[in-house]
Amino acid sequence: TQSLPLAPLGPAADRPPGMSTSPRLPEARGLAARGVERFSMVGVVWDDAGTQLFGRVQVRTRSASTGTWSGWQDVETHNSEHAPDPEALERGTGRVRGSTAPLWVGESDGIEVRVQAEAGTPAKATRAAPTASRLPSGLRIELVDPGTADPPAAADAKNGTVGTAGGPGDDKGDAVVLPDMSTATAEASSANVPHAPLGAKEITGLNQEDSIADAALSGDGAISSTPYIGPRPRIVTRLGWGADESLREKAFAYTSTVKAAFVHHTASGNNYACKDAPAVLRSLYRYHVVSAGWRDFGYNFAIDKCGTVYEGRAGGVTRPVLGAHTMGFNADSMGIAVIGTFTTTAPPAAAVDSVAALTAWKLGLFNRDPRATITLKSGGGNLYAKGSSVKMNVISGHRDGFATECPGKLLYGQLPPARTASARLQGR
Repeated sequence: TQSLPLAPLGPAADRPPGMSTSPRLPEARGLAARGVERFSMVGVVWDDAGTQLFGRVQVRTRSASTGTWSGWQDVETHNSEHAPDPEALERGTGRVRGSTAPLWVGESDGIEVRVQAEAGTPAKATRAAPTASRLPSGLRIELVDPGTADPPAAADAKNGTVGTAGGPGDDKGDAVVLPDMSTATAEASSANVPHAPLGAKEITGLNQEDSIADAALSGDGAISSTPYIGPRPRIVTRLGWGADESLREKAFAYTSTVKAAFVHHTASGNNYACKDAPAVLRSLYRYHVVSAGWRDFGYNFAIDKCGTVYEGRAGGVTRPVLGAHTMGFNADSMGIAVIGTFTTTAPPAAAVDSVAALTAWKLGLFNRDPRATITLKSGGGNLYAKGSSVKMNVISGHRDGFATECPGKLLYGQLPPARTASARLQGR
């Protein structure tokens, strides 16, 4: 990842076309057009995760294949709602930064940036009264290269690395030696045993009968005497999309159960092909961890425009893994991100179908009815005060827990039929 500081833009004459040129100029920063090493995703970060960026962020990029510069593209500025809870483990590290949503631009080798504060807006918290046209301190543009699908092997993998056939944190089971696999990769992969063998790049789909039997055999979730568990969808593992396990925090973090699923869009744009989805995920992962300072990929699962389901945060796809996706409601929930931006573009039917299929299975493991409501306790955010009990749908949109556009108006509108389809897949 290339991280470049944004310099102040002064008089009106120094500002690129499209920026304010009024006598009382709001603060602006930017980066003049320049060639850089190749990258495919961009985002802006700043020092204080508790500070909001009120303003407009735009980038131009140069295609590495054609040498053509794009027009100005907007970057979604409000991204703090996709984040750890205020007192979450991740925020205790002191590394967490403020960040915009990342934007997928494809392979590029040139960048130009402009950031301008909204007139009369503060650089501090969401609830503050408008007082100044200021930007957060420490603004930097992050240029993310997704790398390859084969994560680098650790030094201890030269002669094979010992993995375990047990679950995460379980020392039981016969040792398994896999060549060219780092310890961190083996640990992330073993979290999905026995649903897939160590080193698997995907977890195969199952019909409903086999999904129920698999859950009962492995003791997952909170299986009832009359289980309503949907068919398990095929899931591409972290190894399958090429996650570099050396980036994340070593330990896995869990919550007590899964009461609800929050649906998101990544707001990273729709200009990607399905074959590029693993590269988009590697870029998102690197942006979350290296640029924003989170412990791991923020979402528990991701879904591309073709409906392929991907494992997100490490710890096991059947487990209640603590994510960083819905500030205030990360505990006892899971986050599902559909890759794309769905404010004015309709989500593909295949992606919505996969939201229904994934929730039918995963919520079923914890005996949740996708059509029901549930009460969650807020960990703090801009919509509900910390400690307040909030009744919401078992399948909710991000905007139900935080004042945000996410998951976009058009994806949010597909949640009612997704709830119905999810319940039907469970046999309800």
